Amino acid sequence: MGAEILTVENVGFRYGGTPVLRGISLRVDAASTVAVTGANGSGKSTLLHLLAGVEAPAEGSVRRRAGCRLALLPQRTSGIDALPLTVAECVRIGRFRPRRRLDRGDRIAVGAIMERLDLAHLARRRLRELSGGQRQRALVAQALVQVADVYVLDEPTVALDAANRRHVHDLLAERVRAGAAVVIAGHDAADAALADRTVRLAGIQGCTGTDASGQH
Repeated sequence: MGAEILTVENVGFRYGGTPVLRGISLRVDAASTVAVTGANGSGKSTLLHLLAGVEAPAEGSVRRRAGCRLALLPQRTSGIDALPLTVAECVRIGRFRPRRRLDRGDRIAVGAIMERLDLAHLARRRLRELSGGQRQRALVAQALVQVADVYVLDEPTVALDAANRRHVHDLLAERVRAGAAVVIAGHDAADAALADRTVRLAGIQGCTGTDASGQH
């Protein structure tokens, strides 16, 4: 395992006063993959939002290594699907930085990830014109085109066929070999099989921490 990138210590979270997570602790190291599993409603998406800083814990702490670059792929929503973006515009968002124009390196990176995920021929199509699997590939490309220390991905292969799942898994493995960490939440057994460690959330009832017994 590499150096520690993210640390979660005894974290709890509530929505409108209703507990969602309680007593969650985990560590995410460089060059490793962590799978977050559990039933619907167990708090998987919430935990990923806490890791990414989208939400703040009600108790406990989430610490990120200084200068940590994080890429988040949230669950797809109807709002995302309705955005008036082309596939190329959607992917390019992953390379945007404040006060900096996209350069040749950015354009090469965008083109390369679109080729890898079989999106190049869809570059000018709008997201709302695509199938569910095509839209999901565009969103995965937006996340993976980023240069990040940790990729936090919520159900990245949902709606994808077997061939496109393999393409995504290959890309994730490349990121890990290059030293990044990957955190994947979802139900897909093939996604979980990539992991060095599995964290199982049991929901707030009786949930006192994480099960990190799933070593591969």
